[in-house]
Parts: sequence; C-alpha cells; structure tokens
Amino acid sequence: MLDGIINIYKEKGYTSHDVVAKLRRITGQKKIGHTGTLDPDAEGVLPVCLGKATKLCEYITDKDKEYIARVKLGVTTDTLDMSGNILSESKFTGNLSDIEKACESFSGDIMQIPPMYSAIKVGGKKLYELARNNIEIERKPRAVHIYDIKASDYDSKMGEFTLYAHVSKGTYIRSLCDDIGKKLSCGACMKELVRTRTGTFDINDALKLSDIEAIASCGIDSLKQYLTDVFCVFTMKKVILKNQYDVRVQNGNTISNDMFTEYDKEDKGLGVKPFISTGNDDISVFYSDGRFAAVYRPSDSDGCYKVLKMF
Repeated sequence: MLDGIINIYKEKGYTSHDVVAKLRRITGQKKIGHTGTLDPDAEGVLPVCLGKATKLCEYITDKDKEYIARVKLGVTTDTLDMSGNILSESKFTGNLSDIEKACESFSGDIMQIPPMYSAIKVGGKKLYELARNNIEIERKPRAVHIYDIKASDYDSKMGEFTLYAHVSKGTYIRSLCDDIGKKLSCGACMKELVRTRTGTFDINDALKLSDIEAIASCGIDSLKQYLTDVFCVFTMKKVILKNQYDVRVQNGNTISNDMFTEYDKEDKGLGVKPFISTGNDDISVFYSDGRFAAVYRPSDSDGCYKVLKMF
C-alpha cells in the first residue's frame, strides 16, 4: 500500500477522474483521490493522495494556486473558454497598458460568480450538468482573493495576451478572464490554462502518467521515493508526544500541553522544547518515535486538544 501525495502533471484530454482511474490501475490500489478538478483542456499540477493521505484531500484543495493562462480578447462563449459556443465577437482597440490596468483592478479581495460550466453542486446537481441541458440558474457571488496578477505577451494581431494569476482556493480563472474582458468592454475568454503550483506542489516537480507507469514497471515500491509525506502538507505547529501518552492518541482521546513538546526536526523529532500554545491553532501531533499521528484542535477546556483527523 502506498501512503502519501504524488505530484501529477495532468495533460490535456484527461479529466481529474481519469487521472485517478489510471493511477488505480497502475498501482493496484483503490484508495486514491485527487485534490481539485482541472478542466480536460487544462493542464498542470494535480496533487493526488494515495492510501492514508486521502484524508488530506480537503486540506490541499484549500491551498492557494498559481496559473498561467492565454486569454482571447473580443470573444465571449457560454463556457467562458474556447471550447464553448461563441456568444459575441468584437474588436479590442487598446494596448498592453490598458490590459495591465484592467488586470490590476482585480487584485485583492473580489467577488466572483462561478461559471455555469463548473462542478459546483446546486440541489444535488452539478452546474455543468444543468448547463448541458440548457438550464441556467442564478449563482451567488463568492469571495476570493487575488494575491498577484500580471498581463504580458500581448499579440495585437491575434488579440491575445498571457495572464499570470496567484489566487486563493475557489477562484475560477475562466471567470477571471471573462471579468477582465468586461472591464475592457470587448469581452474575453480563456484559450489555454496551465496550473503551475498548488500549495507547495510545483510544476517543475510534477510527473506525467507515462512517467509514473514507467517507474511502477520496476515495482510499485519504486514509486515511494516520489511520494510526499502526509505531514509535509501542514503548516501548523508540530508537536511530539511523551512516550507514555502515545496510547491516548492511538485511542483518539484528548491531550493537553503537558503531554507533548515542540517537534524538533534537527533532533529527529524527539524535542525537549516546551510547546507554547496560542490557544486557537490546530497542531500536528507525532508519536514519541517520530511517526505522524493526527491533527488536533483546541477544545473548550483550557490547554486541551481534541482529535480532528487521525492518520
């Protein structure tokens, strides 16, 4: 059984579910889950969780992401990308400076309406299922954050430019392209999309499915060196238990500050530094021998923590 996270480079033509299905066939194990959909026409980073790491999917989905998109100006479609039916066409008469100003206006906290062609569920039905039946429903705007946004490589003949965006979870780049087109009064849609980073997972370290298959042909265990340990995903404080309290965590019981010390990587995890709690933050808990055990959350009792997720 493989336990950990593998950084997959999802290629065009595959759905995120296709990637999971292929990995199940390659590894021979069922417990595999992806960490956020990428459209079939999009490519790039797709962290996939295997074994015990599937409990982490929600945490990785929550991470910030970076994208490189190619944006087509003067065209709007029903899917907000070039795969859809064209709704309108016009000519953009501005320049790169105009595009840059429009993009910069979306920096920071913004409200964004999810596209109809998305996997969001409303009343038990995915929006794209309704859209394919020519049913459009009202979608509530959602708060997202644009950490950084840049425009470059404007081609006036093609009416296209490259968009870089560093965004929070839940941000739709297709919707962002559409909004930029509205801001420029010419309309726009997404032509190409590459996700270059999800949390700490970078495109330069991502493996294609063909790479995975070649590595696995030498034995499934050969994939272990390409797995990221479960606890590496967490940025929260790490603590290590005093050995007499291992059993408390194994049984999912509450723990308190006096039962652990701060995790010290340089001392192979066997820390002696007292843990100072803010009283509000989750903690990653390790057994006394250095094995990752669980995520705990502060409880109502002063100095106590209750289990949030066991690993």
